Amino acid sequence: MPVIAPVPASRTTRLPAQRQGTDDVMAAGTTVDHLTETYRAHYRSLLGLAALLLDDTASCEDVVQEAFIRVHSARSRVREPEKTLAYLRQTVVNLSRSALRRRILGLKLLSKPMPDMASAEEGAYDQLERDALIKAMRGLQRRQREVLVLRYFADMTEAQVAETLGISLGSVKAYGSRGIAALRVAMEATV
Repeated sequence: MPVIAPVPASRTTRLPAQRQGTDDVMAAGTTVDHLTETYRAHYRSLLGLAALLLDDTASCEDVVQEAFIRVHSARSRVREPEKTLAYLRQTVVNLSRSALRRRILGLKLLSKPMPDMASAEEGAYDQLERDALIKAMRGLQRRQREVLVLRYFADMTEAQVAETLGISLGSVKAYGSRGIAALRVAMEATV
């Protein structure tokens, strides 16, 4: 850091680059030497303060460094150099709060995964099983396929299936039993 000679606290100087005709007077403020000494003496304590408010070391270091940058930028407004540490502490607290607010907002804005959504891998396996089942169903006799589709996919009772197909209840049970046995054999053959 470049070293700037301290300006005596009793004198105020007019800056030539400022607007003419105004009474802008710059106070002595905190010198770079004083800020450097404050950094050496209190960096760890300020880091500890940030650690009480934040949870990770990198964020704490960022907050403390930003606090020193901000106080350095505003050092002309610090009228009493002994209050530099107080300004730094308050800046660390404010920057920590801001960091926490940004984190909370980020967490709120994150998209949440659908709870019942299957992974792509599971979806692929489901599709393969579905294809194998359809292929096995096509290999059944027509009546067996009709009974199984109405019974299990249309969710009808055995009596409703019998009435729909115009066959007896016993025939529905027989076709269903034989159809399931044939499906089991066909599905085991594909595994």
